Amino acid sequence: QVQLVESGGGLVQAGGSLRLSCAASGSIFSIAVMGWYRQAPGKQRELVAKIYSGGFTVYAASVKGRFTISRDNANNTVYLQMNSLKPEDTADYYCNADGVRGGQYSNLEVWGQGTLVTVSS
Repeated sequence: QVQLVESGGGLVQAGGSLRLSCAASGSIFSIAVMGWYRQAPGKQRELVAKIYSGGFTVYAASVKGRFTISRDNANNTVYLQMNSLKPEDTADYYCNADGVRGGQYSNLEVWGQGTLVTVSS
């Protein structure tokens, strides 16, 4: 099976930066889309940013210009560089891999376990 392992969350002051990483492991031939979602207490999970294998990116309006998503296709890893963080960015951040092709699957979707980002004012 495929697993996603996230790292890089933590506590930061408003205006600071954090970098999240997510590595996919398992029998993987390719991953169509990798992305980051977040869920704040009492709110629904929402898309933060996603990146297609060819490099096309999509950002939530609330993070555009502050966050940058990138990926290393050779190592099935996705990154989220978060700058100018605000208290409203506080949430659990989840890595997502969609359209995973591997040994016995052709369109698998996988979620990471989540990493907490806390931005203090």
